[in-house]
Amino acid sequence: MRLKYIHGVSAKITYRISHELNELNGITEKLDYLAWLGVDVIWISPFFVSPLTDFGYDIADYRAIDPTFGGLEDFQKLLEKAHTLDIKVMIDLVPCHTSDQHPWFQEARSSRDNPKRDYYIWRDGRDGKEPNNWRSLSGGSSWEFDEPTNQFYLHSFLKTQPDLNWDNPAVRDEMKNVVRFWFDMGVDGMRVDAIWGISKDPEFGDDSPNPDFHGDPEAYGAFIHDHCKMGPHFQEYLHELASVCDEYDDKQIVFEFYPDEKLGDIYQQYHRVMKAHPKASAFFMEYRQDEWHAEHTGQKIENYLRAAGSAKPFFCLGNHDQPRIASRLGTERARALHFLNLLTPGVSVMYYGDEIGMTNGELTAEDIQDNFSPANSVIDSRDLERTPMQWDDTQFAGFSSVQPWLPVHANAIRTNVLTQAMHPDSLLHLHRRLLHLRRNMPVLQRGTLEVINTGNGFVLGIKRELNSERAYIYINFADAPQHFFIPEHTEIIASTRPHRSIIRKNGQLTIPSHCGILLLHKGKWLNSRP
Repeated sequence: MRLKYIHGVSAKITYRISHELNELNGITEKLDYLAWLGVDVIWISPFFVSPLTDFGYDIADYRAIDPTFGGLEDFQKLLEKAHTLDIKVMIDLVPCHTSDQHPWFQEARSSRDNPKRDYYIWRDGRDGKEPNNWRSLSGGSSWEFDEPTNQFYLHSFLKTQPDLNWDNPAVRDEMKNVVRFWFDMGVDGMRVDAIWGISKDPEFGDDSPNPDFHGDPEAYGAFIHDHCKMGPHFQEYLHELASVCDEYDDKQIVFEFYPDEKLGDIYQQYHRVMKAHPKASAFFMEYRQDEWHAEHTGQKIENYLRAAGSAKPFFCLGNHDQPRIASRLGTERARALHFLNLLTPGVSVMYYGDEIGMTNGELTAEDIQDNFSPANSVIDSRDLERTPMQWDDTQFAGFSSVQPWLPVHANAIRTNVLTQAMHPDSLLHLHRRLLHLRRNMPVLQRGTLEVINTGNGFVLGIKRELNSERAYIYINFADAPQHFFIPEHTEIIASTRPHRSIIRKNGQLTIPSHCGILLLHKGKWLNSRP
């Protein structure tokens, strides 16, 4: 299990805690650290009863906690302590599929006449083969033949994860009741997994071939997924699910959504999701493309905010399904993007360990636990970004006193929380500084965002403004120092490099390569330094 933190002004983390403790108690144990860091919200990956063929995303009981992670009483204690520390708790909702061990599916496959049969998607074969050409994200066909009832069932992921039939109103009611169960307990929000499959082509037509793909003609990428996802009721079903929030005073839903450029403008797709309901939003995931370009980064941010409209934006650099940003872009570039990410509007999301610069694990084929990748290879494995949190330089990095499920990275000797906590210029303290600045500077919480012309194509400039308060964020995307004019008298509030490396002369600033800097107009600033 992993915990991801969101800073509601914000950041996100994912932990796997000691095998000697149950895991929910392990998370509770680390809440004081998150409060010290300045995190407002935590997001915990699925901890429900599960056979764990997909690390908890194959749920066998939505209302019970798997004994591997603890019990309901442990979760209630976690909620109580988190709320005492003014930390909200968001959990994962997996609404588009269950485990094949879920009682619903066990009933559904017992006979074609079972009342639960229509909870899932069943079809007869076509000419002795699968009903259509839809492909699973885990490789192969999306259809699995079920001999007892002589039909195929649909699974967009592993064959142990049969798709729920959201066209059945009973399924939609079941899922809304799951949300109510956890909201009534005190959970503050839901991160909703893999929403693109919530509606499909009712005629189950074949997906179109992708003319730009060159490779295995049966691979997932060999098709344009114009029938298997985002069907005619997509927005309607998102709205219905999120409408549960209307029954409560302060609840939030955020959708996991990866727009598909083969299906049209990606920001129109974002807009479609983010306007589904006033209390819903969608993660901004475009940083995963690893494009290192000042102008394009600014355009992406503006386009996403335009698509969000009045919805709360959720900015993030990575997650449990994406290689770590420090491994993708390098330490200094990652530091600059963390700086930018924590100064954007709405909610800034941080994956566990990113605050200390954790990198992908160094794993062998024998180390791999995740069987989702079609090739089951080290290169594609999601385990690379899921290695244990690095707390200190002791054996197993302070994560546990026994061998964890994945090897601790060798760099834990120097890349760990304890070591960085003792160095004020560390990445950890930079995150803490920025999170506390957000909490105390209204312009960073509620200010508008405008990309401004710096006169230097290598330098991204952003202005945040609220009433008479103005903050400026500059990021140098070049591999060498760059200079640019600043529009007015300002004070340096924070930067990714020591202030002595920043030169101010005649209305110009010169900043080092890959440097991020935050400036504040000489107006009032709440001086609450952590």
